Amino acid sequence: MHFISEELEDYAANHSENEPALLAALNRETHQKILQPRMLSGHFQGRVLSMIAKLVNPNHILEIGTFTGYATLCLAEGLQAGGTLDTIDNNEELYDFQKKYFHLSQWSGQITQHLGNAIDIIPALNKKFDLVFIDADKENYINYFNIIVPLMNKGGIILSDNVLWSGKILEPVKPNDRSTKILLEYNKLLKEDPRVETVLLPIRDGLTVSRVL
Repeated sequence: MHFISEELEDYAANHSENEPALLAALNRETHQKILQPRMLSGHFQGRVLSMIAKLVNPNHILEIGTFTGYATLCLAEGLQAGGTLDTIDNNEELYDFQKKYFHLSQWSGQITQHLGNAIDIIPALNKKFDLVFIDADKENYINYFNIIVPLMNKGGIILSDNVLWSGKILEPVKPNDRSTKILLEYNKLLKEDPRVETVLLPIRDGLTVSRVL
């Protein structure tokens, strides 16, 4: 769903930083070979993620939901020298695809792929994070958030993707639509939780920026 016209989206992208060559190749191959390529962040949102990461200049980044690794590499652009990025996904079929592009990047030695259930993996990482990107199964957004907040450094940023959910958050919720129900609860939680301050940006499918207090 487009919340602004495609022409305005194109204008915004054309007046933002260019898509790096490696990411353009990743974008292209994802659309050629991978199911549901629309899940990829894409040029404009990728530049937004990159800018936020550069402003935060994190030592430790956590990404929940890797897909083909596009957002991973955008976030890595802001890493401190010697910093780390842990990215978690449960799709074994995409592991080698992600790995190929990570190894082609300048951050290959800083990115660690984890395959499995994020709820089990995150506590075992034994790190405090400066920047987290949640872009995985919507039904666990609240669970991820509650696990992550105690593991954040003060002033750290939590990014949550797809929080507008193609506009479904404005429609009557169907009885079997658990994802929309959870996202409504999640958006309310981010607004009301005293541990964070939040702004919801209508970028692409909705991106929430939450700062840990």
